[in-house]
Amino acid sequence: MEKIFIIHGWTYTTDRWQNFIARVKEGGYESVLLTVPGLTEATDKVWSLDDYVEWLKQKLENEDQSILVGHSNGGRIALAFAAKYPGKLKQLILIDSAGIYHNELPLRFKRMVFGALAKIGKKITASENLRKVLYKFAGESDYKNASPQMRQTMVNLISVDLTPKLPAINTPTLIIWGREDKATPLADGELMHKLIATSQLNIINGARHSPHFTHTKEVCDAIIQTIKKYGF
Repeated sequence: MEKIFIIHGWTYTTDRWQNFIARVKEGGYESVLLTVPGLTEATDKVWSLDDYVEWLKQKLENEDQSILVGHSNGGRIALAFAAKYPGKLKQLILIDSAGIYHNELPLRFKRMVFGALAKIGKKITASENLRKVLYKFAGESDYKNASPQMRQTMVNLISVDLTPKLPAINTPTLIIWGREDKATPLADGELMHKLIATSQLNIINGARHSPHFTHTKEVCDAIIQTIKKYGF
């Protein structure tokens, strides 16, 4: 059975992926859900996007060419990998992917807060209430619950703009996006579609940032149809 490798987003919950995995299996494919290091367990290492690209290369080293699915931050890793190692993939599937750098005021503020908290950690204040207020303003509960190393890893990742690398990607790419996504706006998906010449864009009406969980059948059907379109 052909394998589909999956890179999850900031958080990892096996149970939430079960319907997706089951639906993909019905279509004739085995899902391999990779656990992204540095974000899912306590670690002393601070990761960069380049580190994740090399981690993924090791994970796929025994594969000739792979079908790769990336959601949100997992899409960011998948895009960077596809740009650096195009020969390792036969198809790239992005679901509400991160990777487009934004510089609007709320996001500048978020990066500023993340950077400050990552650098000075507990020294920022003795007040737990104040820290909670800062996290709330930053709008990132995942960051609030992360270890100092994970926080710096998150800062490293959201600081990278992959826009200049997108035109170099020549892997057949399916871009799936929830029309109502507020975390990574549809405009990001449209820009990726514009810059990746070998891409197609599938918009899921009524879906937000995780259409593979809320509109599982529609997303999986699109993935399976596209894979078979290319004869994989």
